[in-house]
Formats: sequence, C-alpha cells, structure tokens
Amino acid sequence: MSRICPTILARTPDEFAAQIELLRPFARRVQVDLADGEFAAPATVNLNQIYCDDEWSVDLHLMFARPSEWTEAVVALKPDLVILHAEAEGDLLALFEHLHKFGIRVGVALLPGTSVAPARELIEIADYVLIFGGHLGYQGGSADLTQLEKVAQIKKINPRTEIGWDGGANAGNVAEIAAAGIDVINVGSAIIEAKNPAETYQKLQAAVKD
Repeated sequence: MSRICPTILARTPDEFAAQIELLRPFARRVQVDLADGEFAAPATVNLNQIYCDDEWSVDLHLMFARPSEWTEAVVALKPDLVILHAEAEGDLLALFEHLHKFGIRVGVALLPGTSVAPARELIEIADYVLIFGGHLGYQGGSADLTQLEKVAQIKKINPRTEIGWDGGANAGNVAEIAAAGIDVINVGSAIIEAKNPAETYQKLQAAVKD
C-alpha cells in the first residue's frame, strides 16, 4: 500500500511551528521541504530554525545547491531520512556514506529534466528515490505525471529502494500515482490548505489502498 506523507514548506519559524501543530494530530511521517534560495527560490526556514518531532518519522528534503555545507546541522537534527538532489554540487556519494554512519537513511531526488541514468551511482546506494513532478520550492500546481515513467527505470537499478513522489498530488491523481508503483506520495497544499486537514489526509490514504 502506498503511503500519504504530508509536507511542510515554511518561509518563517512561526509558519513552520503552525504547520507542525496542524499536522500533529494525525501525521506519522512528514516531509520537510527546505530551500536555500539559490538551488530553489524563494528561501525557506533553514536547518537551524527547525526541529524534528520525536513522534514522527521525518524526511528532510534539501533543495540546496551545496548540501555538504549543512552536514553538521543535518546530523544534529537526527531525521530518519535526508533527500539530496542529484543536481546539487559536491561529492554526494561521500555525503551519503557519511550520513549512513549516523544511522540516517539517504535519498536522491530527480528534477523533471533529470533522467535516471546519470544518477545511477546514487540510486544504487539510495534508500529512497524521490521523483519530482512539480514546481520546485512551491506547493500546489499541477503534477507532471509523465515523470512516472521513471519508476520502472529506478526499480531496475535498485529494486529495494523506496520510491517517493513530490509535486501536485491531490485527490484527483493520487490513485494513479500509487498505481504506477510509488511507495510514498508527498502531499502539500491539498492537506495544509484543506478545511479539514485530518479528514483530507484520511481520504487520500484510503484512495491509495491496494
């Protein structure tokens, strides 16, 4: 069964705290989207302004040009998973290995214009691969479902890795996304901006049951 994972995208610490409180009653796993204003703009809160809720499994999605500059802050937060972009600068393989030493799972994200083949080395050791089909740094918008063709390619390289989706997921398309073989569907505005976020979350989760 695919899992619905609410996402947090906050520009200020107060906005981050408000979204935490909104999701706390029902979320068990969340993705926190962080942008540096360079790789993805506008900038969000940074790693020194957030915290990981002990009751949650927390995925940190780092939309950073140079993620290695934030290694100490990442380790200090003790997230369950850190997702780095294949398009980022630096030795990502070495960074993956370093995070693994601290028991942190590692993931690689692929932008729509990034094909699977160039990221092969990262995918081979990744615990998670995030297929991005939306507008980087923003919630809402439409989902580019043509990106789902990457699922089979990723599984061929690493059949054990967890595969996630990010971008434009909502009640109208989560069943299709799940049916394509996506394990984790990250949902932002469709939950955060809903009149009843908890009810919306439950309906989305019911829609992706096997």
